[in-house]
Amino acid sequence: MITRESIFTTNVLTDKKIVKTIGYVKGSTVQTKNVGKDIAAGFKTLFGGEIKGYTDMMDDARKIAVGRLVEEAEGLGANAIIGFRLQTSAVMSGAAEIIAYGTAVVIE
Repeated sequence: MITRESIFTTNVLTDKKIVKTIGYVKGSTVQTKNVGKDIAAGFKTLFGGEIKGYTDMMDDARKIAVGRLVEEAEGLGANAIIGFRLQTSAVMSGAAEIIAYGTAVVIE
């Protein structure tokens, strides 16, 4: 089972041995804005501060993307992921994609 402790941002592990490299894995989700959140965000732009609704939305999106990444890696027989990265991009007005990716491996 892949846990938070077996997802690494580095490509080389100094304290663990990689016994098999499986390959590229990814997980993604596209999230859209909510009209209610847009109205609240509009007010925040006038007064400044964190737009909590969007922060929560992006946090949820990251969790979904990482969950899908882990699911794909485990489905291929991996017990760890190296070279882990997160990336976001706008796919259309009001929608953003979060993608989590890395290399699935088996470690001892």
